[in-house]
Amino acid sequence: MVSPSQKPSVLTNMAAPGRHVGHYIQRNGRLLRNNFEQLWSHRSFVCTPALQQQAAEANKDSTESVVIPRKKTWSKEAVLEALAATVSRDPTAHPYQFQDDSFLSPRTSMEFKLYSLSQESGRSAAKYFVNNNPKFFTKDFAEPHIPCLMPETVSLLLEETSEEALRERISLRKVTAAVEMYDQLLQAGTAVSIETTRELLDLLCLYCDRDPDQEGGAPPEEEEAAAAEVKRRKGRFRRASDLLRFTWKENCNAERIFNLLPERDARCCSALIRGMVKHGAYAKAFSLYTDMLNSRLTADVHIFNALVSAAPDVRDKYNERWELITELLKQMSQQKVRPNLLTFNSVLKALRRCGYVAKTQALCTLNEMKAMGIDPSLASFDHILAAFSKAAPLGQGNTDKLQAVMSELAGTSFTCKDPDDVLFFSTAMRICVDNKDLELGYKVQSLVEHGENWRLLGDSYQQTVYYGRFFSLLCMMEHIDVVLKWYKQLVPSLYYPNPQGLKDLLQALDTDGRLDMLPTIWKDIHSLGHDNKADLVEELLTLMARDRHSAEVQQAFAACALEVKRAFLTERGRPRLEWSTASLSNITALLLRADKTPQAWEMLQLFQSMNRVPDEALLEDFLSAGAGGGVSPGRAVELVQMSAAFCLPATPRLATRALAEFQVTEDQRAVLSALEATEETSD
Repeated sequence: MVSPSQKPSVLTNMAAPGRHVGHYIQRNGRLLRNNFEQLWSHRSFVCTPALQQQAAEANKDSTESVVIPRKKTWSKEAVLEALAATVSRDPTAHPYQFQDDSFLSPRTSMEFKLYSLSQESGRSAAKYFVNNNPKFFTKDFAEPHIPCLMPETVSLLLEETSEEALRERISLRKVTAAVEMYDQLLQAGTAVSIETTRELLDLLCLYCDRDPDQEGGAPPEEEEAAAAEVKRRKGRFRRASDLLRFTWKENCNAERIFNLLPERDARCCSALIRGMVKHGAYAKAFSLYTDMLNSRLTADVHIFNALVSAAPDVRDKYNERWELITELLKQMSQQKVRPNLLTFNSVLKALRRCGYVAKTQALCTLNEMKAMGIDPSLASFDHILAAFSKAAPLGQGNTDKLQAVMSELAGTSFTCKDPDDVLFFSTAMRICVDNKDLELGYKVQSLVEHGENWRLLGDSYQQTVYYGRFFSLLCMMEHIDVVLKWYKQLVPSLYYPNPQGLKDLLQALDTDGRLDMLPTIWKDIHSLGHDNKADLVEELLTLMARDRHSAEVQQAFAACALEVKRAFLTERGRPRLEWSTASLSNITALLLRADKTPQAWEMLQLFQSMNRVPDEALLEDFLSAGAGGGVSPGRAVELVQMSAAFCLPATPRLATRALAEFQVTEDQRAVLSALEATEETSD
């Protein structure tokens, strides 16, 4: 490198005539680069003895050559995922799916449901428009590409009678059109390949001869036919839901096409059996399975899963149900069919309907599952907890199994492997609430918060049920400060409290003597839209009016009482709440204790207009407030007259107090004296 003595003067070179700054920078930059390269090529590092010893030990311990990793390829969502990991949940915000318009963000559980349904309806309408008008959505600006947001091909392109046209209709889930095309091919003498026939049977058995658009409900004539079939098979169906589930018709298209096959393989039988089980024809599914065995066909794991789940519906007694399940499992072993996770979950789910047998066989099934190297899912543990909860009464025995399950699952991240996985957390929290086990409830909540396990809470309704149970447990067993801390974290970002949840909170405030928080809770009751629940509002008023508090608290209670009064006013010509004697008395008493006598007198006049009998103690409080100048002598007389109009026994006593404590006129004295004399007459 250039020494300081050899370094040219920047100012000298810049000042020299004919010398440009750019030329100087270019020449000296090249010189510095060349010198740096020479120095780097002849570099030598100074190592201390400690570093040399550490390097020697590393070389000595190393038994493998250094492998240079390949270049890391990041996904297109990696940046978004990294940014999302830096942001935590805002407990004061509404759920993320409702943040498009803050004005329309739901406040109550009913608004939450309405908003969710509206969103889903809007998505369906948008999808319908996009799919039916793909010409307007030819450009894709999304980065990364999102296939589900692009138009789907829903219109038929092939109109001729061919197997390709049949495949197109199957891929587009055109059930009716696919059956018609299949019949046209048979009439034309065209053979349909076995693969296409299998796909057609899968489609028919999945949707049960109906197009997907009609999947939500059958036409009236089909419902009448199903009802007639259920009536004909009376004795085999014992639940009201059987009428809704039985949709498999006799000699439907799936059965007709299956019977037309020259050779029926296990794949076609599997489609038909699974369709029969899905749509309620359990006996026919077992009959077809028997025909398979007689034809020396080997069933697959999907057939056994369906039959195991249908076993409780074809047997009446608990032990007979378990014997049928055991027989199916033995046949799986004989046919060398390896069970999977859904097989064992189907067994555990069927055990829930096997009564006392479930308690003895559930753990054996779980151990067999682990012995085969299959990791249980959350649905497995949910079925076990349900089986033991039904078999045992409330008590410590109910929490023992959950305690063992939570010890096994602690610190584990889950992904959804079974549709019933979303039921585990709600069931576990219900057991904690039933047994009032706060410590176990915290363990369940800790597992929910671990990783992304919160995704397995289920839909919005199931999340509301879970957090409602957790909050109820906190209100029963936890200190009020901790309850309020959780309340701020859960509401409204995760949980919209229902009236019962707010009642639990009011009881928790009463238990720990924190009634000064009631005005704040009333604001939440109003914002959540529960100010039209009469029992909740009356409980709030009862807690505020039950005891006397400091002057500051009484002023806050009086202001809250005036806000509650507005909840009873009419809205659009209808009263939101109906006045009760208790609510009238409580609001009046709260206003009197805060020296708001004019507002309290307005409440007292409501007693007369509604023909409600006021409490004697309330009238005594009015006269006590009058001693300090809050009630005029004229109103004191009216008060005594109101008591006489309702024939209250305290009327003479109130008249005596009014004569002694108020400066009344002669006319007023005569009226009070007459009312006072009613005591002797009544005696």
